[in-house]
Amino acid sequence: MNKYDIIIVGGGAAGFFTAINAAENAPGKKILILERGKETLQKVRISGGGRCNVTHAEFIPSELVQKYPRGEKELLGPFHKFMSGDTIAWFEKRGVELKTEEDGRMFPTTDNSQTIIDCFQKECSRLNIEIKKGQTLKKLSKKDNFWVLQTQSDEFQSEKIMLATGSNSKVWDLLKSMGHTIIDPVPSLFTFNIIDKRIEGIHGISTYAEVKVENTQMESDGPLLITHWGMSGPAILKLSAWGARELNALVYNFRIKVNWTPEFSSEEMLEKLKEMKFELSRQFVFTRPHFELPKRLWQKLVLAADIQEQTNWADLNKNQLEKLALELTDATFQVNGKSTFKEEFVTAGGIDLKEVDFQTFESKLHKNIYFAGEILNIDAITGGFNFQNAWTGAYVAAKAMTSEFARF
Repeated sequence: MNKYDIIIVGGGAAGFFTAINAAENAPGKKILILERGKETLQKVRISGGGRCNVTHAEFIPSELVQKYPRGEKELLGPFHKFMSGDTIAWFEKRGVELKTEEDGRMFPTTDNSQTIIDCFQKECSRLNIEIKKGQTLKKLSKKDNFWVLQTQSDEFQSEKIMLATGSNSKVWDLLKSMGHTIIDPVPSLFTFNIIDKRIEGIHGISTYAEVKVENTQMESDGPLLITHWGMSGPAILKLSAWGARELNALVYNFRIKVNWTPEFSSEEMLEKLKEMKFELSRQFVFTRPHFELPKRLWQKLVLAADIQEQTNWADLNKNQLEKLALELTDATFQVNGKSTFKEEFVTAGGIDLKEVDFQTFESKLHKNIYFAGEILNIDAITGGFNFQNAWTGAYVAAKAMTSEFARF
């Protein structure tokens, strides 16, 4: 039987981060990463469009936790131990410099996720961390004080194990058979499928908007991106994260209200348009966009208000003014389905957080089993927050797993 001091199941971000920190704190200990696929760190490779959105420039724990629809309360303590500032320092210590973009997202200065992968692989080589690929966990059992892990081809033994397998239903089933409660997973970050003439043919346009799901309390604001299949961007992705379970219950068929000019209510917009009717009387409504809206979007909304291309502001009647005010501030769209980026698929669901000790990320049901990353019922909005959860959980767990050799 292959014996190790620590075994990490899952060759992704959380798995590698756990292994590296554990090895640094407990030099000379035998540490193994088991990966079921042919390659490791595949999600890191494709994240952020291939640039790897490592973390977010939010440095206050109480503010950072607000980006997590599930896990907000549980992560507050861990973020006081290791959060975004610590992540930046960790990578810089290993020669990887990060940069901050206008929206707060942080990437390696190389704009290449391979930089992060190379860093992890170099550290594993330096610390003699063993990596075995093509190893699917089939069975997990206890023998004396050791955990026995059986894969399709081998058997391994270790006193302490970390499960960082992400949204792996087979591992969740194993844990369920061991008494853990698994919150059924549903899609979290996804875009809205919408077929509507008002956004047809103008994909690629992005503008700040406020979005509400009709007949619910769900709403968000931020950049909204018009796509080939409907709507995306932070405003939509935030809604999909916070409303993951509610939207799943609606079978992804619902209506949204979009305010393209959040600084105005419908009533305020109508008054503003009445003023513009006199101030811009000789100008064509269609030709020149207003309220900092992209020209093609403005023109689509004007046409939707039954205003023709050659209509002057002075010629607008009461009905047209009211329609345009509604299109700008209270436009209704029917959502029929969702789209996800399969490689970057994020779910809401996983191990019930009540069954995890967040001082150590250890199972409350089984001693010396630890968890990190998306295997837990923790997920975040887009922007580097899901990776930060992985780094934090992995770091805290690594510290707990090696506490008798503490050098942290």
